[in-house]
Amino acid sequence: MKALTFATRRGLCAAATIFASVLSPAFGSDSNVLSYEDTFNLEFVANPQFIDDDTVIYRRQSMDIMTDGRHSQLWQINVKTGEHRPFIAQQASVSNVTLSPNGKMLAYTQTVDGRSQLFVYYLDSRQSAQLTNIDERPDHITWSHDGKTLAFTAFTEHKQAPLFTDMPAKPKGAKWAPTAKYIDAVEYRSDGAGYIREGYEQIYILPVEGGTPRQLTKGKFPNGGHLSFSADDQWIYFSSPHSEDYALNPLAADIYKVDVDSGEMVQVTDMAGPESRPTLSPNGKYLAFSQLNDRHLSYQNSDIVVMSLASGKMTRLTTSLNRAIGKFVWQGNSKGLVFSYLNKGENKLAKVDLDGDVEKLTITLGGQSFGRPYTSGDFAVSDDGDIVYTLASRTMPGDLALYKKRGDDTQLTHLNDDALGYKELAKVEDLAVTSSVDNRSIDAWLALPPNFDATKKYPLILEIHGGPHAAYGPHFSMEIQLMAAAGYVVVWANPRGSASYGEDFGNLIHHNYPSEDYNDLMDTVDTVIAKGYVDTDNLFITGGSGGGVLTAWSVGKTDRFAAAVVAKPVINWVSFALTADAYPYFSQYWMADMPWNIAEKLWKRSPLSLVGNVTTPTMLLTGESDYRTPISESEQFYQALKLQGVDAALVRVPGSSHGIASRPSRLIQKVGNILAWFERYKTPVADQE
Repeated sequence: MKALTFATRRGLCAAATIFASVLSPAFGSDSNVLSYEDTFNLEFVANPQFIDDDTVIYRRQSMDIMTDGRHSQLWQINVKTGEHRPFIAQQASVSNVTLSPNGKMLAYTQTVDGRSQLFVYYLDSRQSAQLTNIDERPDHITWSHDGKTLAFTAFTEHKQAPLFTDMPAKPKGAKWAPTAKYIDAVEYRSDGAGYIREGYEQIYILPVEGGTPRQLTKGKFPNGGHLSFSADDQWIYFSSPHSEDYALNPLAADIYKVDVDSGEMVQVTDMAGPESRPTLSPNGKYLAFSQLNDRHLSYQNSDIVVMSLASGKMTRLTTSLNRAIGKFVWQGNSKGLVFSYLNKGENKLAKVDLDGDVEKLTITLGGQSFGRPYTSGDFAVSDDGDIVYTLASRTMPGDLALYKKRGDDTQLTHLNDDALGYKELAKVEDLAVTSSVDNRSIDAWLALPPNFDATKKYPLILEIHGGPHAAYGPHFSMEIQLMAAAGYVVVWANPRGSASYGEDFGNLIHHNYPSEDYNDLMDTVDTVIAKGYVDTDNLFITGGSGGGVLTAWSVGKTDRFAAAVVAKPVINWVSFALTADAYPYFSQYWMADMPWNIAEKLWKRSPLSLVGNVTTPTMLLTGESDYRTPISESEQFYQALKLQGVDAALVRVPGSSHGIASRPSRLIQKVGNILAWFERYKTPVADQE
């Protein structure tokens, strides 16, 4: 026991030493260099929308250092004069802001006594009224065309009857153990929510004058998602799997409509693969929706499909683009749609007409990814066809910009100039990489530390994205910037399997992950080294989720890295498949068969199979409440490394789910622990001491 006590204390002291560096002031006394404290100074734009042709409202999100979260207020800006001021002057955060069709009211949600409630704001009188007093959070708020009714979705509990009912009565004053919880649902826990109550999303309607919400849909399956009223306001279109075994068929869903008076449900589509996001055209003649031709591939792109409500004819509009489609909205004349799509690490905008002719716009969205340089962005279209969007930047979080059919784009906000404008930020450059596997072009980017001098040598961090079918790009990233501010060159890339390059590129790792994506990443490192300013004795590697998989795989393949940080990884594909929250999806789309039938194949792709090769000092970092890649995955690798005698550490983030950086202090802890681990194993450059 004494040895155990000593080891435990030593571990706590080591952890405290690493953590202390997280809380220390940045990376020196230079106030012009980015510091950890700057994380709390960032602001973001979200959910822009026109309330008339001259006025845009948006949610202005800021970091709250007291609550360690985001605070969201509604602001407005006049696109002609540039006047910028609060729209609803309230201290409480608002969300789900939706303008009524007549432009006279806004619906939104706001927390009251710990519960999210639905409000309406009258633009003429500038008064708000609370419409609901309910226990569950309203979502997908949608106006009827006549502005008299609001539809929304809300979780509706379906309590599970207990299995054992013969428990003896507890004597008065007795303190017994909590009651055992009986579970027989396929979906019983969810990342970010933990162990979940059994129940389903259902659709409700409510008069704008207030009253009691009325439930429209029923069934032991979810009904909801994006909602859209029919032209006569008699029906509401929505998406549903409409099957009690929906959880075992994760990509099964069709479009339905429900009668607002009787609750009658009618199926609208019946296609192979899921349909979602039904959206009625302004003239009421067409229904646009997203549809995925499901072939059980690990990477599949959905299309925008338009249905003629008169004839039932369906037209696929975006198949030729072969890119992941994001948000889409109708143009005011009902002759086409504006939509976002991913392309080569960027989120772009395009128009498509009803014949499927695509016109790409010179607009790049971004600026909404807080931690790492993922693709992101949002937009809105005015009745005149102008577009307001969140602006992509390499060195700033997103601002609002205006695209007009004629003339140059105009930046409307500069939310972070006060906090970051005087800082020496990392310069972000493109890096062209050629894969040694098949000569494919691999997109990559570099962040060069402040006061970079190409005649000197710098330590290098390879930062790997998750997904694996996601995409990095040349976007602002607080984590990357903090790493560069500590004196590191940072490189990130989109290896094979990444999103935004088409299905063929994405499926190069279908049932083959990790594999040659590792080679693409090593080629990326070699390309940076060839520039001459990287210290090859100080190469470091890190990544989260899918990036954690590839980091763990890499240290099993090579000893070129001085240290590694493996964040929230999958280490053993068999154990992951049977402990992750989305196990029906992973076992059917990422694996060729049930895991017990192909255990040998899965083992060959598991980083744990290579742990005997690892000599690189490796730290594991995972949220204690991560149910996507459970912490047991990290613990397997940590314990195996300890048994191997490899320098290893484990950082557990209390209360954190898979999205570790969802709270500002957790982002600081994440980056701080990564850098402290690298600093421990970094060696000085002889001619720069």
